[in-house]
Amino acid sequence: MIKKIILSTFFFGMFISPFAQQMKESTVLAGGKPVHIVGTLPAKGSVAPAFSLTDNSMKQQSLSDYKGKYVLLNIFPSVDTGVCSASVRHFNEDAAKLPNTTVLCISKDLPFAQKRFCGAEGIKNVVMLSDFRSDFGDKYGIKIADSAMKGLLSRAVVVINPEGKIIYEEQVSDIANEPNYDAAIAAINGKS
Repeated sequence: MIKKIILSTFFFGMFISPFAQQMKESTVLAGGKPVHIVGTLPAKGSVAPAFSLTDNSMKQQSLSDYKGKYVLLNIFPSVDTGVCSASVRHFNEDAAKLPNTTVLCISKDLPFAQKRFCGAEGIKNVVMLSDFRSDFGDKYGIKIADSAMKGLLSRAVVVINPEGKIIYEEQVSDIANEPNYDAAIAAINGKS
């Protein structure tokens, strides 16, 4: 009887656990109004979830392509909004000063829109990646679950060290606000 209970618990946990994790949600604001996010960011100290996203030339790029470097993920809803484009510009400037660091700017924007933006703005120090056909938002717990922005990514920053562990994460409390640039950079410089 005890064997049956243990086996039942094991199999129940195997099938239910992934669904329970997807049901977790957090709440942020969008211009002062509550918006629900499916999941939560991976915790500091955890191994960064693998991902594959599309770059401006429609090629796939994976987290493993940047192994041995610091990787800063600048995640946002759309490059066609003021705050999102400001974060790309800011990290573009910072990236040029950071040794052994790659900044990945990630949104649901199509690669064509990202390429147009970079060309118009002279963005050359960051890598723009599109989540338009991947599960990145689910893996990183940043997909917006409701509101007019349902399906887009919330504003967040994640810093991954050369060993692949998360050393900094910020889910910006209001999508209308810029992230804490100084704290993200400090994590890379070992000052956090």
